[in-house]
Amino acid sequence: MKTLIAVIGPTASGKTDTAVKIAQKFGTEIISADSRQIFKEMTVGTAVPDEETLKKVKHHFIQTRSVTDYYNAFMYEQEVISLLENDLFKKKDVVVMCGGSMLYVDSVINGIDFAPDRDEKLRAELWHRFETEGLEPLKEDLKRLDPQYYGECDLKNHARVIKALEVSIQTGKPYSSFRKGEKKQRGFQVLRIGLNFKRDILHDRINRRVDLMFENGLLEEAEGLKEYKDLMPLNTVGYRELFDYFDGKTDFQTAKELIKRNTRRYARKQITWFGKSVENQWFNPLEEEDKIMEKLSRI
Repeated sequence: MKTLIAVIGPTASGKTDTAVKIAQKFGTEIISADSRQIFKEMTVGTAVPDEETLKKVKHHFIQTRSVTDYYNAFMYEQEVISLLENDLFKKKDVVVMCGGSMLYVDSVINGIDFAPDRDEKLRAELWHRFETEGLEPLKEDLKRLDPQYYGECDLKNHARVIKALEVSIQTGKPYSSFRKGEKKQRGFQVLRIGLNFKRDILHDRINRRVDLMFENGLLEEAEGLKEYKDLMPLNTVGYRELFDYFDGKTDFQTAKELIKRNTRRYARKQITWFGKSVENQWFNPLEEEDKIMEKLSRI
């Protein structure tokens, strides 16, 4: 049985360093499960591994797309499974997957339901309605077209409402009909290594990481991406706060503190999401590295 080792956890929990050490130990390669590191224009704000790290171990799905490209978790699943089955698992018994993008990780482990190709014109129309009419009319349309998903959806999340409407209108079927939630069978086993710290330590690591991003040029990177601020990849912590600063909606120091706060909130969401699976085994990467390696070697 081939083995995929999934190194998961909240942002700033040391996933990259641990994944590299595991990959070196088993002489294998790493698949990135980060939905933003895949975009080549977003380097500093997504904490893309530096050149030295990338030289140590071959990484896949790092900066291979443009922010102007349409990409989603369904496409990611198809490409990763194809890479594993047709390439990596033909020459390796073990492959490492590393990342904190919850839906991307889940798509590879459990599979994701079919997602139709994006209709650019329809999506633009829906976003225009949102910007001119607000969210309420779109919610009413969703309630009419897909009452089941309307009852399940976070109705404050306009992106999810718009996505569900787009699929429902485009296909003529309720968005919920595509969300079967059935786990797909894989031809490999998955070992899940979860990394985390006590909350105060994790929060400190997040705050220091944001400070380091600014030292490395996050402000300049975001400024160079202003023209793409309405694209989905840029609706991301670390960029949207700076776009508000550029637009005069807030001051610089407030934007910086918001990035730290929103990153901490995102980390809590990651911990909650990954914590739902009893198959995840949790470690402190700084104190329990030997335990991680011992466990993996034994299995």
